[in-house]
Amino acid sequence: MELLMTDRSIPELFTETEERRCIDLTEHSIKGCIGCFGCWVRTPGRCVLRDDAVNIYPLIARASRVLYVTRLCYGSYDVPMKTMLERAIPIQKAFIRLYQGETHHFQRAVQEKDAVIVAYGARSQEEQRVFERLVERNSRNMLFKTWRVRFADEADVDAAVREEVCAWDA
Repeated sequence: MELLMTDRSIPELFTETEERRCIDLTEHSIKGCIGCFGCWVRTPGRCVLRDDAVNIYPLIARASRVLYVTRLCYGSYDVPMKTMLERAIPIQKAFIRLYQGETHHFQRAVQEKDAVIVAYGARSQEEQRVFERLVERNSRNMLFKTWRVRFADEADVDAAVREEVCAWDA
């Protein structure tokens, strides 16, 4: 499955199917994780909060190719994307394993992913370097087989996303 998840409205680039989905986070109600670990203990694999995130994180788990579009905020994902990624913790188990020489959580039926992150709004090259390092560190827990960050000016985001989606068809 291919998943485009964005924190801003973008022009319709493809017809959605079961195997190709677009999630505009601005159109969904997603609460912040409350850190209760209910998704690991009380209701394994299911968040105890009942909002739109419960329909999105299974798509993240199932996707073999992801394209995330996010504004940068202090070298990190901006609030909508960060909130959704934090709410995706139910796709991991509480148990730890060695993965690529480090300790990481076991995944709960998560597909390895080829990932591209289109990041916009960087204030400096230092912020870009911090974000690339963050994505590199997150890639192991997010089960990225390959990953790449593409920085874009805000005016060029739609074109960058269009190019990346077209690459899916190549």
